[in-house]
Amino acid sequence: MMRIAALQMQSVTGDVQANLASIERAAIEAARGGAGLLIAPELCITGYGAGDAITALAETANGDQIKALQAISSANGVAIVAGFAERDGADVYNSAVFVNGHAEPVIYRKSHLYGDYERSLFKPERPSSRVVELGGLKLGMLICYDVEFPENVRRLAIAGVDAILVPTALPAGPSGTFIANHMIQTRAFENQIFIAYINHAGADERFTFAGNSRIAAPDGSLVAAWNDNLERLIFAEIDPGTFATSIAGNPYLKDLGSA
Repeated sequence: MMRIAALQMQSVTGDVQANLASIERAAIEAARGGAGLLIAPELCITGYGAGDAITALAETANGDQIKALQAISSANGVAIVAGFAERDGADVYNSAVFVNGHAEPVIYRKSHLYGDYERSLFKPERPSSRVVELGGLKLGMLICYDVEFPENVRRLAIAGVDAILVPTALPAGPSGTFIANHMIQTRAFENQIFIAYINHAGADERFTFAGNSRIAAPDGSLVAAWNDNLERLIFAEIDPGTFATSIAGNPYLKDLGSA
């Protein structure tokens, strides 16, 4: 079992220091609340709607942004997952990083870019599995649109994860409402795992965000949910043992292997 904190965050487009300060405040509060992990949204370090500034602000996996996250993590005893723009030579990726103190960071790169905006800024990565262990649990990572492809979730479920952490930048509108209110819970149920889907708050110069972050459990219920797009921090318990009956009664992965 692990207590996690999730930040539905109002990023400041193009202001890395302001966004790191928001994450630091949340990490302090998360630690006070007994959380071992803090999750922040997609591209929260630069702001999702920063446009061409994202390219200028992109950093390598050992750059100052990741070092700052490591320092925040170490100072507060809280692991952090956050979205950032990752530079690798001439390429820029829409990435999420897992940091746990000053240990080697683990990077996941988004494989399914959404729309012309993202495709104009980023290179897609081949679908891949990034799995970390924390507090006795195995955690996978996806980013936003990736979770809408069931193959990505199933791949991580087959790899044995207990939960998938999904920083997102879900826009307001009917599609966003459906994804938040139905798809995330379905993905959790059909794979009998937890899914933490953590969105931006408010709006920036280009996008208005749906908010509606949620943490879905293996039985399809919500262990935490926002129903607005305001900035807020919420806590939830990730405990697979609580849902043992559902996991045993809906053995999709076991039966998939026997087909």
